[in-house]
Formats: sequence, C-alpha cells, structure tokens
Amino acid sequence: MLFRLESDSIGEKQVPKEAYYGVQALRAAENFRITGYRVHPEFINALAKIKKASALTNMKVELLDLKIGNAMVKACDEILQGKLHDEFITDPIQGGAGTSMNMNANEVIANRAIEILGGEKGSYSIVHPNDHVNMGQSTNDVIPTAGKITTIILLEKAISKLEELYNALKQKAEEFDDVIKMGRTQLQDAVPIRLGQEFKAYSSAIKRDITRIKRTLEDLSYVNLGATAIGTGINADEEYVKEIVPNLCKVTEMKLFQAEDLVDGTQNTDSFAAVSASLKTCALSLSKIANDLRLLSSGPRTGFGEINLPSKQNGSSIMPGKVNPVIPEVMNQVAFNIIGNDMTITMAVEAGQMELNAFEPVIFYNLFQSIETLTNGVDTFINNCIMGITANRKHCKELVDNSVGIITAICPHVGYKEAAKIAKTAIKTGEPVRKIVLQKKILDEAALDTILDPYGMTEPGISGKQLLFKANKAANE
Repeated sequence: MLFRLESDSIGEKQVPKEAYYGVQALRAAENFRITGYRVHPEFINALAKIKKASALTNMKVELLDLKIGNAMVKACDEILQGKLHDEFITDPIQGGAGTSMNMNANEVIANRAIEILGGEKGSYSIVHPNDHVNMGQSTNDVIPTAGKITTIILLEKAISKLEELYNALKQKAEEFDDVIKMGRTQLQDAVPIRLGQEFKAYSSAIKRDITRIKRTLEDLSYVNLGATAIGTGINADEEYVKEIVPNLCKVTEMKLFQAEDLVDGTQNTDSFAAVSASLKTCALSLSKIANDLRLLSSGPRTGFGEINLPSKQNGSSIMPGKVNPVIPEVMNQVAFNIIGNDMTITMAVEAGQMELNAFEPVIFYNLFQSIETLTNGVDTFINNCIMGITANRKHCKELVDNSVGIITAICPHVGYKEAAKIAKTAIKTGEPVRKIVLQKKILDEAALDTILDPYGMTEPGISGKQLLFKANKAANE
C-alpha cells in the first residue's frame, strides 16, 4: 500500500495515498475504537450540506476564491449523492465534542476538491481542510447544527410511521366495535367493554405521542451555525454570520432559524433531551400496547384467547405447534432500548460544562438509534401484527356471560348489598349471574335484557337511572 505523509499539531503520520480522509480522521479512527460503527449516513449528509452552505456564503461575501469554492461545492454534492461515505471513518462515540467528525468532513471535501482542481490528494496548499473548508466555522457550531438537521429528517420518518400506526389502530377499533368482552383491572375481571374501545384507546395514546414529538421540531429548527467556538462568532465575518443560516435553508430545503442567543445555542443541548423524552414516552405507550396484545392473545387454550395475532414463525424448537407473539415482543425490546438510550442522553445533556457540551457524539449516537429503531419497530408492528389481528368473538361473549363482573351493571337496580350476595353465589356455584337473578326473581327477563345490553354497559353517559327507567318501561310493556 502506498502512503502520503501528513502532519498536524501532534506530528507526522502516514495516510493511505488513495484515502480522501486525512491525518486527523485517521488518528480518531485509531483512538476511538468504541462501537465498531461509523457515523450515521444522514449525519454525513448534514455535514456536507453545512460545508456547502458555508462555501456558498464565503464566496458570496468574497472571502473564498470562486475556483476553490466551486470545487468544494462540487465535492459536497458528490457526498450528498452517496459518494465518499466510506471515507468517513470515525466512530460515532468519540472525545473532542465531535472535532474528529468535523475534521473528517473537512479533509474529505478538501481532498476531493483538490482532485477536481487537478491536484493530488494531500496537497493542502491548493485547498486546505481548515483554512478553506472550515472557513468561518467551528466544530462547536457545525456538529450541533448537523445533529439537529439529522434529527429532524429522522423524526419526520418516525412521525409518518406513527401516523400509519394510529390509522391502523383506528381501523381495528372500528372493526371490533361490536365485540363485547370483559374489561380487567389489576388483571381481575372488572366490567364489560368493547374490544373496539380498547383499540380506540390505543390509537388515542399514539395520537398524543405524535403531538408530543411534533412539538420538539420547533426547538430543533433553531441552530447555532455562525456561533463558531463559544457563541461569540470569533473568526467569522459579520456578513457571513448573517447569511449562513439563510443559505443553509436553501441547501437543506428546510425551515431553519439562527438561534437568537448563540452562546445559549452553543452551551446547551436541552432540545435533544426533549426529543429523547418524547420518544421515551412514546416507547412506553407502544410497550404497554404490546403487553396488552400478548395478554389478550395468550393461550390459545389456557390464556385469555380473546384475539388472534398473525402467526409469523415457529415459537419453539421443542414444542410442536407453538407460536409466540414475536412482533409485540420485539416492540417491547425496542421500547426498553429507547428508555435506556434516554437515560444516556439525559446524563450527557446534564454533563455539559461552561460554554460547550463535549458529549454530543454520544447524544447523537443514542438519539439517532432511538428514532430509527422506533421507526423500524413500528413498521413491523403495523404490517406483521396490528393489521392481521382478528377477534375471537364467541369466546369474548362467553367470558362476559359467565363473568361475575356484570353484577356491577345490576348494582344500581338492586342495591350494593343484594348485588354482593348475587356475586358471592355466582363465585361459589359457578352459575352465571343472569341465571341467579332470574331464579331468585330479583329482576325479570325484560329488565335484565335492558340492563345487560352490551352497548348500555359499555357506552359512557348512560347512567343507572336511565337504564332503570328503560328496564321499568320494558317490564310494564
């Protein structure tokens, strides 16, 4: 392998001659062998967009030679087309507040621009990673801005997938609206509910989660590009500082704003904590729904057995015919991972000191993972589980008919003491409540039919007095 010799403030180092990255990226790759992964592709694109916007701005304010600037812009466009991504070699978790990621981008763009201008890679007298590519910038405004751009792009995909889930749950709520079943509290029989009402509640929870996540997008749209090192804009031209974010908006085709307080925008990373918190809350909702689906489908003979989940794969290597709820199980695990990531992000956001948070790399690594695993988890949840759920209608009705829980509907008409006696008798004898009430002539059949009407027992707003009036009217007729 042929090498070129590059030097930095640490000393000289051999870099593979064909490489577009340089000495600083190479040192980082050697120093930070942490996760075994590379920087997220969307983050690489975000860096390229920032570098392109900076080059355009520096050319506009006549600080950057047009020939050099246009070569840099072309290099950025190639990265945005998916080229040169393999040249971004740093681990996503790294020391230095992301300086290695920033310099990796600077070196790749500089070397590709040198080639475009007819030079050989490493000829930094033609295009320099710091003097030209990083002109008017600092790691401390580039990396947070790239993080926000990436987060917005990934969140929009997650929101779209959550909206699909919301619609799928609503569709199931309508499909199951006529399925009467027993509701449960503390996993004990409570009172009747419709299966459609349970699925409607799931959709309502997801709708709130979508709203929470969308609220975080506004804070993310305020970026600190132009702040340079600590928010004072040192080494950046005044006109550049004014023009850079508007130009970034054009390059990204996103609605972005320069932070009103650039020092605050550089010091604080609370907007990422807010995103993570909204994802964690969504994960809690998803995990609770997954828990319910596993319980409702349990059995099929010895569990609840009220719904059927789509069979996706064998559930055992030893028990023939066993099918496990693998999709809800993976949704649970996605949720557990997001919750753990949120703790890491929380600690990293809190650990910022003075004018900079040095821990943005671990924030982004965990945040991007949370968003993507949520998106992918919800996708399989919809297509491999929710859409294929069916109801065991007959079994649901049998459980209601044989449950003592329906005594609650009778209670307003016979009094608590009498209702308790009926319940105890039903539990002791195993006889249905309806049969006991009729045998003891506590209520006649017409009144009982009205009181135990499925919709009457499950529809909010129908009071005991209304049912009693209907029952008495039915009895008199």
